[in-house]
Amino acid sequence: MIWQFIINGLITGILYSLLAIGFALVYNTTRIFHIAAAGIYVFAAYMFWWFGVFFSIVPAFLISIILTCMISFLVDRLVYLPLSRRGAKRNSLLIASIGVMIILANLIAMIFGNMSNTIDHAFPKAYEFGGISISSDQMIQVLIASIAIASFLILLHKSFWGLQLRAYGDDAVLYSAIGLDEKKIRVFIFCLSGLFIALASNLTVLEVGMVPSMGMSALVNAMVAMIIGGTGRYNTCLLGGLLLGLIQSCVMIFASSTWQMAISFVLLLLFLFLRPQGLGGIKPRTV
Repeated sequence: MIWQFIINGLITGILYSLLAIGFALVYNTTRIFHIAAAGIYVFAAYMFWWFGVFFSIVPAFLISIILTCMISFLVDRLVYLPLSRRGAKRNSLLIASIGVMIILANLIAMIFGNMSNTIDHAFPKAYEFGGISISSDQMIQVLIASIAIASFLILLHKSFWGLQLRAYGDDAVLYSAIGLDEKKIRVFIFCLSGLFIALASNLTVLEVGMVPSMGMSALVNAMVAMIIGGTGRYNTCLLGGLLLGLIQSCVMIFASSTWQMAISFVLLLLFLFLRPQGLGGIKPRTV
């Protein structure tokens, strides 16, 4: 029985990692605490569900990703970038981000209602491996998430765009001063962030369904995963997500699932007090 919980926790953790990377892409480069990602997460899920009514599941999945990348880009172009150019402080950008999240979540609720919805698909339900039950949805989640994370890490360290992303995150002022185009790299960052948010959302709701209020709880878990894994890096999001998913799943052995969010906040507080740079993050330099 315990192995079932461990496998379920690791699968949940890799989904946390996807959303954590989507959040970290914006936070590590622009230093914007991207709360709007919660609203974008909900948007992706409902686009997946709505287009699934008219198309098969694969086209609906791809359309949702494309639209989510566009929304993510528009949030930067219409909200973050104009405010940044006016000299807005990080607190102002945070408030604006919360506003975007609230608007998106409420628009979804107004258009589609507050009722729970599920993705209709004809995949087989479950397979048994040595007494451990794994659904086909979980297999798809692990496969797509693993490919996405591995591809991103290769792009980050082996491509010109990855080099630019890391350079912009290190020093945005110097990046612009040497003649590189800030607009282009921000388009790349926010579209890539939208891609990971959409993957996390679509793969999650494929199995558990959706409600308009689900975005903030998902984002909290992703932020905790990023923080305990280590801020300033991206591969640590995977470490933090897997660890958080595993701990939450093991808690269910001894307590109910209602304790999962409480455990997330306890872990967050412990790391903020004892190791704010996380397990593998970059320790802030002091002068």
